Amino acid sequence: MATDKPVKIRNKKKLFGDILAYLLLIIIALVCAGPFIWLLLSSLRVGANIYSLNFKLSDFSLENFTGVISYMNLPMYVGNTVIITVAAIVLDVVFSAMCAYPLAMMDFKGKNIIFGTLVATMIIPAAAGMIVNYLIISKLHLLNTFLGVILPSSVKAFSIILMRQAYLGVPKELVEAARIDGAGELRTWAQIMVPGIMPSISTIIIFDFIGNWNSFLWPIIVLQDPNKYPLATALQYLNGSFSYKFGYVAAGTIISIIPVLIVFMICQKNYIEAVSGAVKG
Repeated sequence: MATDKPVKIRNKKKLFGDILAYLLLIIIALVCAGPFIWLLLSSLRVGANIYSLNFKLSDFSLENFTGVISYMNLPMYVGNTVIITVAAIVLDVVFSAMCAYPLAMMDFKGKNIIFGTLVATMIIPAAAGMIVNYLIISKLHLLNTFLGVILPSSVKAFSIILMRQAYLGVPKELVEAARIDGAGELRTWAQIMVPGIMPSISTIIIFDFIGNWNSFLWPIIVLQDPNKYPLATALQYLNGSFSYKFGYVAAGTIISIIPVLIVFMICQKNYIEAVSGAVKG
């Protein structure tokens, strides 16, 4: 009986500590999710002060969502965004995976210099490259085209570096066995290496999707036709038109967030595996 008392005390202390930890995590989660919750409530409130904390059930309605859909040609803007986002993701994943493969698995002169240059380019601000990108797109006569929006974000240094590190984690025995069986470099890359780096590919898909789906500045520079605008740019136009009606803007923003949440939930498992693997490495 004497030995049971210290055990019960330790269990109570552990339970008390767990309760405090969960309460703290809940508070942090509410603080982090606060802006999104406020935006969601604002999109559902009609004819009420968005800064007021007095909530009435009668204030909530889907009128803002139906108003945005009726005012904007939402399917057109969503279609534009899907074209830009999917094309940019496919190009980035394919070309980054191909560029990273020789940097990780082959020996050639200048490999370290190339890798060091790629790392160095990551310190350059994205805004600094817009002038160069605009001049190149203009010379290629790709202004006011989706391709002009897509190409500058088609291959990223971060994606190449991340995939190179992922390739290094694939067991070399698999590559050697494939070569012994007569597989060429392309087949080895497609059937052995790519399946082994799927967590990193999922991570790149998430980052690229968020970046391209929410892209605003570059599309508005390249595209002169408002009918070709992606959703984020169209929402800024909506913000200018309905600055007095914030519920419409909030509803449009919520609609634009939903695809990002869906993609993150789909790729969440592989994303966590990639992050945990990077931390272990």
